Amino acid sequence: MKTIRLLFLSVGRRCELLKDFRTSLGDAVRIIVTDHSIYAPALHFADTGYQVPLITDPDYIPTILSICRKEQIDAVTTLIDPEIMILAENRGKFEELGVTVLAPYPETAGLCFDKFEMYRYLTEKGIRTTRTWGTIESFRADLDAGSVSFPVFAKPRRGSGSVGAGRVEDLAALEAAFARDPSLIAQELMTGKDMDADVYVDTISHEPVAIFSKEKISTVIGGANKTISVKDEALFSFVREALGVFRFNGPLDMDLFCRDGLYYLSEINPRFGGAYLHAYGAGVDFPKLIYRNVAEKAANEPQIGAYEEEVVMMMYDSVVISRKSDIEQGLSQL
Repeated sequence: MKTIRLLFLSVGRRCELLKDFRTSLGDAVRIIVTDHSIYAPALHFADTGYQVPLITDPDYIPTILSICRKEQIDAVTTLIDPEIMILAENRGKFEELGVTVLAPYPETAGLCFDKFEMYRYLTEKGIRTTRTWGTIESFRADLDAGSVSFPVFAKPRRGSGSVGAGRVEDLAALEAAFARDPSLIAQELMTGKDMDADVYVDTISHEPVAIFSKEKISTVIGGANKTISVKDEALFSFVREALGVFRFNGPLDMDLFCRDGLYYLSEINPRFGGAYLHAYGAGVDFPKLIYRNVAEKAANEPQIGAYEEEVVMMMYDSVVISRKSDIEQGLSQL
């Protein structure tokens, strides 16, 4: 098998994800990673690791492109949300080097990072989504009209990891929250099942070829930590319908709600979700899909729902122990 060279940016703590790639592809993959911190534990699970500038540094993209040239990278992806748009906007520079960018196109990336614009876009396209208000004035008008009631959910318009999000019980509390942070949005409090879907959008056909859905049993800041696999043709159909109005490329994670038998899209994170480990453990192998797209330049056959129901994921913590001098010596230099 041909060996492909994958570059994971901002690798952080995603150790298990790298281990899954190694398990699936063995010697057919060489894993190169970057992070701003030399203390990112996932550096220890790669073939080569680089310390790089912050993603806001003007030298950041030139540095990443230099790594691509030196390491002869075949595909690149990021594991953090703020970097998705950076990859999308610089897609042409990577493609000039023959690097496949596993990230969405700029218009789609922008919508994914702005929850209110995402709501407006989905509504315009007729995709069921969580009702959302971008200002306290628009919310108050609907409250006065009787079309919304408390409790509601408030969260930042931009950002990820559920930071700053929470339930709000009355108008005074919501007004105070908006006064502290005008960038907030308010959303209807969804009842029913809190769902999630890991999806792979083929880089050749640009169609979703794998969907793994799960119900959240428990969540912490940053996402679900206990989930159980679910199969529902209605969910698969809704996911395909929703993704048809975007331009994705590679792995993504979708947050959904199921209420009264209907699915609603909450948001999309166009990267490997933190709970993709569940999909992999249930046999939904994105690394092999990436390999076929990148190494063989061929589209994947759809394998939607190719897993068992009631497979449970339970996350736990682990550690890397190393000497500081060994960490520093283990990093590669440009």
